[in-house]
Amino acid sequence: MSKPIQFNPAAIGPLAGVRVIDLSRLVAGNMISLQLGDFGADVIKVEPPQGDPLREWKEDGHPLFWKVYGRNKRSIALNLREAGDMASLRAMLRASDVFIENFRPGTLEEMGLAPERLLVDNPNLIIVRVSGFGQTGPYAQLPGFGTIVEAMSGFAYRTGFPDREPVLPPLALADMVAGLYGANAVVTALYALEQGRAAGQVIDLSLLEPMVSVLGPEAAIFRTTGRVKERSGSASNTASPRNVYKCRDGKYVALSGSTQTVARRVFEIIGHPEMNSDPRFIDNSARLKHRDLVDAAVGAWFAQHDRDAALSIMRGSGATVGPVYSAADADHDEHFHERGVIVEVADDDFGTLPMHNIVPRLSETPGVWRRPAPGIGEHTAEILAEFGIAR
Repeated sequence: MSKPIQFNPAAIGPLAGVRVIDLSRLVAGNMISLQLGDFGADVIKVEPPQGDPLREWKEDGHPLFWKVYGRNKRSIALNLREAGDMASLRAMLRASDVFIENFRPGTLEEMGLAPERLLVDNPNLIIVRVSGFGQTGPYAQLPGFGTIVEAMSGFAYRTGFPDREPVLPPLALADMVAGLYGANAVVTALYALEQGRAAGQVIDLSLLEPMVSVLGPEAAIFRTTGRVKERSGSASNTASPRNVYKCRDGKYVALSGSTQTVARRVFEIIGHPEMNSDPRFIDNSARLKHRDLVDAAVGAWFAQHDRDAALSIMRGSGATVGPVYSAADADHDEHFHERGVIVEVADDDFGTLPMHNIVPRLSETPGVWRRPAPGIGEHTAEILAEFGIAR
């Protein structure tokens, strides 16, 4: 095992010099600021005295979500119901580059922090407004946690098996996807500012629209064909063969024959080369119409082989296949270790703690490990001093 990563506050990433004020709570906003912080931005988490609610997402009493998504950030504790603390926030926003918030639309205005006012004080400020359904529209005022968006976007409708209820993802998927979109939007806005194409601006980021965007051409399919794609378990309505198959030893593999070449190769591997000339399997459209027959043939082959042997045979012949892993499986996989997909990071409570590496990998301006996730208000005095704010 390689040496654990040690945090270095002096490390300089490509976004060094960008100051981010993150007033958001829970996941989406923290995902935005995580991406920016991982690449060197100075992310200042403005937390209430009781802390960001993400700290309460615990496993066996440990705030592991916070340790991962709070890394590369500093924390200041402010009670925004107090005039002095609100004045401190305003002063910080006047001297910052990016502001992230995820209140229900209209709340920021009620707090006296309307974007129009903030942009008067700081014309170059990039303001990211995260909400469930966006700042406009009939649903703007509805509470919009990721769960609701995952349902309304169409994602849950497509997930699961046809004879069972729609399935929600067992993680904060909508927030994570929105967070990635949000980080991209921030960097885009900063570049536009640098190039003189715009001054400060508001980024209206809903959780809904990013989830709709990753579902593929669902709207176009429905409008042009009148068909709605239904749940198909782990199979695909787009390509065949594609599914999860159980091996003789009870372990599972995933296989994708999304191209004609790979599909033909799979039929040869499983001992049914005649399927390549059978009109029912001659091309992808035909295979989709007879998907159950394809899965039966492929599944029967896997059922006769242990997982590791099946993977070796399939990979040796050029098929696209991989094991279905748990976190425990990934922890023992040599690729994960050699490439550093999961890395060991220094941690005051555990000595070291595994977490995902900084993504993606830039050859000349990589991300940096500057700070572990902070305690509530850990940097309050330091931050106030930097802004010249007396308390």
